[in-house]
Amino acid sequence: MTLTDTHQPKTKSGATKAVFVDGASGTTGLGIQERLHSIGDVAVKHIAEDKRKDAGAKRALMEEVDLVILCLPDEAAKETVALIDTMGNSAPKVLDASTAYRVAPDWAYGFAELAPDQADKIRNAPKVSNPGCYPTGAIALLRPLVDAALLPADYPVTINAVSGYSGGGKSMISSFEDGSAPAFHLYGLGFEHKHVPEMQLYSHLTRRPLFIPSVGNYRQGMLVSVPLQLDALPGKPDGADLQAVLAKWYAGSKYVSAMPLQNEAAAGGKIEPEALNETNQLELYVFASDKHRQAVLVARLDNLGKGASGAAVQNMRLMLGLSDS
Repeated sequence: MTLTDTHQPKTKSGATKAVFVDGASGTTGLGIQERLHSIGDVAVKHIAEDKRKDAGAKRALMEEVDLVILCLPDEAAKETVALIDTMGNSAPKVLDASTAYRVAPDWAYGFAELAPDQADKIRNAPKVSNPGCYPTGAIALLRPLVDAALLPADYPVTINAVSGYSGGGKSMISSFEDGSAPAFHLYGLGFEHKHVPEMQLYSHLTRRPLFIPSVGNYRQGMLVSVPLQLDALPGKPDGADLQAVLAKWYAGSKYVSAMPLQNEAAAGGKIEPEALNETNQLELYVFASDKHRQAVLVARLDNLGKGASGAAVQNMRLMLGLSDS
């Protein structure tokens, strides 16, 4: 046999839903597996190490599962999707964690809080693209304000962000943990960061945003911030107006919280990135000055949680029709 099971060894014909995580040794894949093991209500199937690139063995395994979660580089993900596309009625659903299909029109975007009907789109889609970590924060802040016309779609948006080094993969993790990496650095200074297209598309921006990511010398946790000159916005909103739109948009959300204007971070004048680590939570803040007519929108999340494996498990549960417990 080329596969082994965890939990109850039932396939998609049985009562327990079956999942195959392709690329399970990477940071996101490991995070997904840890979450699935802790939940314990799906059968997780594995392929033998020497069969990972065997298309026949992979196809046979995928015929026995309800969902394949791809945690692969873009080109490898495309190869597996091409294989699934040949499987006809035996094809499983696909959740892809790479950037390969995030702006593809025939894939559902896996940010369930994007719009009122987005969770249903994910639930009913055969193919779902898991969002990027930075875009999750940026889109969560921007989309409600653009749709409410507080922020013009052609506004020259700047997005600053800092992530823990775990978001950079094995090489970056190694460089920080062996002490060879700097304490902090900006990157993406060629203006071609692969997350920008999804940020623009799902935020409903018509102008490409300026995105400045950075990495700090800590393992995980993320802040995404958007500065605004309030008098440059057409409606001349204040911080309360911005917060009210976010609060209404995410009212009742289990995983996304629009924080009140008066909060601990605002009182202290600072916010740190690690508070939501090991969760699937996303917090949205509006820091504003009525005196100076300036504001900074901030999203805080775990880049490995709501920014990766946490969102993947949330999407998996929607796609398999499981309760969001």
